[in-house]
Amino acid sequence: MTIHRRGLLLILSSPSGAGKTTLSRRLMDWDKTIRFSISATTRAARPGELDGREYYFRSRDAFETMVATGEMLEHAEVFGNLYGSPKAPVEAAMAAGRDTVFDIDWQGGQQIRNSALGRDVVSVFVLPPSIAELDRRLRARGQDSDAVIAGRMEKSRDEISHWAEYDYVIVNADLDVAFNDLVTILQAERMRRDRQPDLADFVRGLNREFGSR
Repeated sequence: MTIHRRGLLLILSSPSGAGKTTLSRRLMDWDKTIRFSISATTRAARPGELDGREYYFRSRDAFETMVATGEMLEHAEVFGNLYGSPKAPVEAAMAAGRDTVFDIDWQGGQQIRNSALGRDVVSVFVLPPSIAELDRRLRARGQDSDAVIAGRMEKSRDEISHWAEYDYVIVNADLDVAFNDLVTILQAERMRRDRQPDLADFVRGLNREFGSR
């Protein structure tokens, strides 16, 4: 018998360069049923971006209405644009037994943990093995200027200070090991009794079998 379970919300946070985005992508390759939370934003679409694929592109008025009516799990303003996680797609995935992964910072994670769906959140913070290695990884990308890297490194201090707010912490010294740790966490959380609403009926069925012997 297949026991239906409720989908969960997997929050991954880390300072820039610690590996949360790489881990989330590997997780979705490992299990194609996992969906990535697509954010809504008020910024304009860039060439090649499609509504509903990279982002849900919304006007500021429409976005603010979604916030006011409780349709956002979390939201924030970044460089003059609003970003947030719509609730409806997440609830639909949960009802279908699908997990949703969020690649967000500690502030977004805190809002989701405090939302109506907070009991279904599993939060994981990813740490670098050292600050020197974090700096090396940011420079190895070859995408940012020294000034931008310096800014990211300064912000990482604040990000790391919130590690104790998370359910689990992974030190990403080796990507394969860190990924295996993440899969172990997800598999265990999927098996929690309170995430399997059909389990009580299944056990009652077992007890009825005792009575028919």
